[in-house]
Amino acid sequence: MPSPKSSFPLIILSLASTLVTALAAAIFFSSGTLAFGQTAPAGTKAQPKTPDPCANGHEFATTDCTLTWHGITLYGAYDAGVGWVSHGLPENGYNYEGESLVNRNVYEHRFLIAPNNLQQTGFGVRGKEEFLPGWSVVFNASTGINPQSGLLANASETDIINNGLPRASYSEAIDGARAGQPLNDEYYGGISSVHIGTLTFGRQRSLGTDVMLQYDPAGGSYAFSYIGYNGTMAGGGDTEDSRWDDALKYRLIDGPVHFAAMYKFADGSAGCYSASATWTAANCKPEQEHNNASGFDLGGEYSNLSGDLVYQHYNQAISVLNPLLGPQSQSPPQNFQSTTDSINAIAIAGPNLISTDNTVYGIVTDNNGVMATARYGWDPFKFYAGYEYIWQNNPKNPLGVGASDQGGYFMSGVEDNNLDREKLVQIWWTGAKYTYRTKTDFTVAWYQQRQNDFRSPPACSATAGFRSSCAGTLNEGSFYIDRHFTKRFDSFAGIAYSWVTGGLAIAIPHGPGVPYNSDNNCAPTIGSRFAF
Repeated sequence: MPSPKSSFPLIILSLASTLVTALAAAIFFSSGTLAFGQTAPAGTKAQPKTPDPCANGHEFATTDCTLTWHGITLYGAYDAGVGWVSHGLPENGYNYEGESLVNRNVYEHRFLIAPNNLQQTGFGVRGKEEFLPGWSVVFNASTGINPQSGLLANASETDIINNGLPRASYSEAIDGARAGQPLNDEYYGGISSVHIGTLTFGRQRSLGTDVMLQYDPAGGSYAFSYIGYNGTMAGGGDTEDSRWDDALKYRLIDGPVHFAAMYKFADGSAGCYSASATWTAANCKPEQEHNNASGFDLGGEYSNLSGDLVYQHYNQAISVLNPLLGPQSQSPPQNFQSTTDSINAIAIAGPNLISTDNTVYGIVTDNNGVMATARYGWDPFKFYAGYEYIWQNNPKNPLGVGASDQGGYFMSGVEDNNLDREKLVQIWWTGAKYTYRTKTDFTVAWYQQRQNDFRSPPACSATAGFRSSCAGTLNEGSFYIDRHFTKRFDSFAGIAYSWVTGGLAIAIPHGPGVPYNSDNNCAPTIGSRFAF
C-alpha cells in the first residue's frame, strides 16, 4: 500500500483532473460551435479584436492603440516608485525585484527606490504574419531593464557582487530566471494555424508562469505578490525555472477549453568531480547534462468561472540561495562552500578547480509540481485562489563543479545531496479585486508556502535547534490601490507584510542553523507605471 506521502500528489492530481474535466464537459455541452486554433496564450479565453494601430501621438497617449507596422508590434513598460522597508539592504543596479519580501540577510529599515512594482520595466517586439490562408509566422522577443540603473535584470549578478563579503556588507541578493541575458524574458518563433494551434521554440515562460500571471490577484506584481516576487510556484520548485531555454511550447484553444504542452531539451555543461582530494583538470570526471523538463496545462472557462490544472517536471533544477561565502562570511571551523565536492564529500586541497570569481553556488534537485487554480468574476469583483504541491529529490544525475547555470554563468560550488529525504512544498494563495467606476482597482491578497521536515534524524525544535531542512512557513499579505488615469498611465500605493518561521527562517541552507537577521519585513510602496 503506498504511503500517504507518495499518494498525496496523486490524490491532488486526481481531484484537480476531475474538477477541470467536469468544467470542460460543462463548457462543451453548453456551448455552440467551437472555434479552433486561437493564438492567445494558453489559459486565456479567445481574445477580442486586437486594438488598431496608432494613427498619431494623441491616440497613443489616450487610447490602447498599438505601435504596429506591417504586423510587427513594439510594446513595453516603465514602472518605478519609492518605498520603505522595516528590514532591508542597500539596493544595487542588478536587482529587478525590489525588497518587498523578507530576505535572509536584511538588517535595517530604510527608504529606497522601488523598481518594477506592478510590472517589469522593459520592452519587446512581437509579430504575426500570414503566409498562407489560416497559417502565420509568429515571434516574440522581450527583455527586462532596471529603471533605477538602466542595467539588464540580472539575479545572478546580485549574488556574485556579494561573493565573499561579510553578511553585514551585502546589498540585496536574489535568485530568479533573469540573469542578464540580452533577451531575459522571452525569445521565440514559430508557426500558428487557425485549425491546429500554435507551436513555438526558444526561450519561453514556463506553463506555471503563464498560469500565475492569470490567477494571481496581484498579477505577478513584485511589490505585492509572493508568487510574483519568488518564482518557486511558477517554476514548479525553483524560481530559475519560471522560464525555460531550448523549449518547445504547443498551445491550442478550442472555444472555452484550452490546452498547452511544453518540453525543454537538455543543454549546457554538467561539470565534473574527482575522487582525489587534489583536483586537477586531468582527474576531474565529467558529468552529463540531463536538465530536460516537461509540462502540460489544461483549463477552461464557463460563464464567469475559469480554472486551470498544470503539471511540471524539471531535472537538475538549480537554486542559488545565497552569495558564495568567504573567509569573512563564516566563523571557523565552519566551511560551507567551494571546499567540498558534494557528490562524495571529499575536501578539495589547494585552489578551487573553478574560480569563485564571477560564479555562483547551486543546490540541485529533481522537481515535480501539480497546480490547480480558479478565478470567478462577479462584477465589480474578481476572486482568485490557487494551490500547488511540489515534491523535490536529490538529482538522479548529479552535477559537478563547473556546471552551467543560467545566463552563461557557472557554479564553483554544487550541492547534489542537500536533501536528507524527499522535500515536500505546498503553496496556496487567495485574494480579490474590486474595480470602482472602471478606473480604480482595490486588491487584497494572501500567500503561504509550507515545507515538511526533511531532516534526518528529524531533530527540529527550539531546544535542538533549527536547520533549513526543518518544517517551516513563509507568509505574505498585501493590499494596494491602483488608479488608471489613461489606458496607459496609472499610479498605485500599497503595503506588503511577510514573515518566515522554522526551517524557512534559516539563512544559510547548508550550514548549522544560521538564522535570518530578521524574520519579517513590512514594505509600503508608492509609484507609477506607463505601459504601451
